[in-house]
Amino acid sequence: MQSHYRAVVIGGGVVGASVLYHLAKFGWKDVCLIERNVLTAGSSWHAAGGFHALNADPNIASLQAYTIDLLSEIEKESGQSVGMHMTGGMTLAGTPDRWEWLQSAYRTFQSIGIDDVRLISPKEAGELNPLVSTHGILGGMYAEREGYVDTTGTVHAYAGAAKKYGAEVVEHNRVLELIQTSDGWDVVTKKGTIHAEHVVNAGGLWAKQVGRMAGIELPVSPLNHHYLISDTIPEVAALDKEMPLTVDLEGFTYMRQDQQGMLLGIYEIDHEHWMMDGAPWEYGFELQQEDTDRIEKELTLGFERYPALQKVGVKTWVNGAFTFAPDGNPLVGPVRGKPGYWCACGVMAGFLQGGGVGKSLAEWMIHGEPEADVFGMDVARFGPYAANKEYIKQTTGQFYTRRFVMTYPNEQLPAGRPLKKAPAYSGMTAAGCRWGASWGLEVPLYFAPTADFTETPTLKRSNAHEIVAEECKAVREAAGLLDISGFSRFEVSGAGAAAWLDKIMASKLPAPGRARLAPMLSTEGKLKGDLTVFNWGDGTWWIMGSYYLREWHMRWFTDHMGENVILRDIADATVGFSLSGPNSLKVLEKLTDGPIGDLPFMGCGTFDVGLIRAKVGRLSVSGELGYEIHCSAAEHITLRETLLAAGADLGMREVGFNALLSLRLEKSFGIWGAEFTQGYTAAQTGMDRWIDWSKPDFIGRDAALKERDGNGPEQIVVMLEIDASDADASGYEPVWKDGALVGFVTSGGYGHTVGKSLAMAMIDRAASAEGTELAVHIVGAERPARVIAASPYDAEGKGMRGAG
Repeated sequence: MQSHYRAVVIGGGVVGASVLYHLAKFGWKDVCLIERNVLTAGSSWHAAGGFHALNADPNIASLQAYTIDLLSEIEKESGQSVGMHMTGGMTLAGTPDRWEWLQSAYRTFQSIGIDDVRLISPKEAGELNPLVSTHGILGGMYAEREGYVDTTGTVHAYAGAAKKYGAEVVEHNRVLELIQTSDGWDVVTKKGTIHAEHVVNAGGLWAKQVGRMAGIELPVSPLNHHYLISDTIPEVAALDKEMPLTVDLEGFTYMRQDQQGMLLGIYEIDHEHWMMDGAPWEYGFELQQEDTDRIEKELTLGFERYPALQKVGVKTWVNGAFTFAPDGNPLVGPVRGKPGYWCACGVMAGFLQGGGVGKSLAEWMIHGEPEADVFGMDVARFGPYAANKEYIKQTTGQFYTRRFVMTYPNEQLPAGRPLKKAPAYSGMTAAGCRWGASWGLEVPLYFAPTADFTETPTLKRSNAHEIVAEECKAVREAAGLLDISGFSRFEVSGAGAAAWLDKIMASKLPAPGRARLAPMLSTEGKLKGDLTVFNWGDGTWWIMGSYYLREWHMRWFTDHMGENVILRDIADATVGFSLSGPNSLKVLEKLTDGPIGDLPFMGCGTFDVGLIRAKVGRLSVSGELGYEIHCSAAEHITLRETLLAAGADLGMREVGFNALLSLRLEKSFGIWGAEFTQGYTAAQTGMDRWIDWSKPDFIGRDAALKERDGNGPEQIVVMLEIDASDADASGYEPVWKDGALVGFVTSGGYGHTVGKSLAMAMIDRAASAEGTELAVHIVGAERPARVIAASPYDAEGKGMRGAG
């Protein structure tokens, strides 16, 4: 063990070994893994070792595919067998909704280039796995590249390959303390102190403690997980090939062959947390006693699905802990305020996702950003609110319980809610508001007409469809009032504020009293934000964006901070309402004697709105004349009441974000997480029209210029009209031209004003011409579609820009 390394990885499970391997392979040879016991002494040794294709996040599904490819590579590089069993795998559906969902998921895989997947009938499922009872099964999805590995062999293969690239592994050496220094971290271990420029928390069951060593409270918790291994089953012994990995979604079980028996794993409804503050340091190769009473229901379903299990005994029970984050995805990346500290934890499916996690983190550490869009596993997708122990308990438990439970796009889950409420929450609830959640904050979705209205979870258009239609109509014809507490707001001031903003934003900065849309780029020219910058004219600026990106953006801002800049996140202290529609100015004119009518499009200023001294910007995502009215949190209730009273005789009504999503789609306005992501460039998304090419220097300028002056992007975002009747596109549906895949939907929905099913899609430039006939799969069914001109509603923008 040396006294100095470029990077130290803490934790010798599959994730830590993968990070070490990728760092060394990508060029950092001076790296070391520190393990308190021996490799695999945590969750890795008792994991079932299965790998499969399914993941709700297509970006993570792609990284899982990378991991599967990598397994045979590390076996060759290390000379250590990973015990690969490429058995294939199938996921079974036993309800009509689940079968529709699988058909939709199949099409999503096509969109992201995973083409070794096919849909199967119950008959074929029974042929592929003769031990499965297909009673009640409606269909399934089969993937060629699914199976399982020897978990211990795989960890040693990662570590062995890393050593061949120059990395070092030190076992029996617990980390005792982490001390932040001016140039990295002192890693205090039982065998001495190591100085490292970077440390990686790959602590697994001990990730909580390794986080606390750096003053970080990570949102992770271990939960116990059962599986059993049966005695020899004669029917299995008689097979001439291995059974495929099989997931029975309605039965909450997964199965694979284990020698001449069967491994049956269970995601039980009655979950059990274990050691929420982290495992004891001496824990390693122990297990918890099986609790068959707690898993009785799911166990019964499993034995019914595989009748042969009823005839043999159980050879081994495994009840061991795995760590989970609130949404079940890993926690990866740098932590704001802790330079050189990186997370690679909460990876509950380490043998499936470990390769992708290691690759992405190593790229991030070495090159400054990962190749893939990994926001779905970025540690910055959570904020300080997620450190709360009860929040962690509720959300991780909910994820575990719902691991195999059908979740619908319009379904609102209860765990960890309500947490943060806008001040006017109670008043809006009394008015019928139905709520969603964004970064811990309750945000309005729509306003139900009666107290007993309940939205039915569905993959298609919901019973709230007409409610949203009425809200859209109000905005188009009169005025709509929307709570915009769920926007992020950053205040920028100081002598260096303008120079710093000019550096990090690719756009021209707005003049005093004006606002401007501002793309923010990475050094590689990828998007880092679709923001709005306000210049209030008094030396103070605002940056506004997506509420759920607050920590993510703040990390980027602080990592690229300029001199003499004061930056404050004011999103919880400053809230407000958006007022939009042709009557919106009339409402405001009742409340102020200021020259509100003179405020130009994209203008901003301070106005008295009733009793409230408000900051007002004239802009709207709805495509109508609109104003964003900002006030302090203490004034939020009064502002709502004031605006409602003023608009009562002008047709104004409260609306939610579901209406806004329809309205913005009719204007071809993209949103972050769909049309705009860190995986796309400004030119791909149309955001390049906001770039100020005359500026001599801004982050990402060289890469953006190279794209502009080259051949341009291969794919661009276009507008589609789809011939759909009872369901609309939502995202990642494949787009076809003459049977060939040409792209995928980024977002979609119903345009209530134009009366059409609409979508925005990232497609090949060769198929992007207006009028091009295409096809899109929606909930698994193919629908005709065509490219149409942008902004199917009010293409000239007269509503937004007209007199007002």
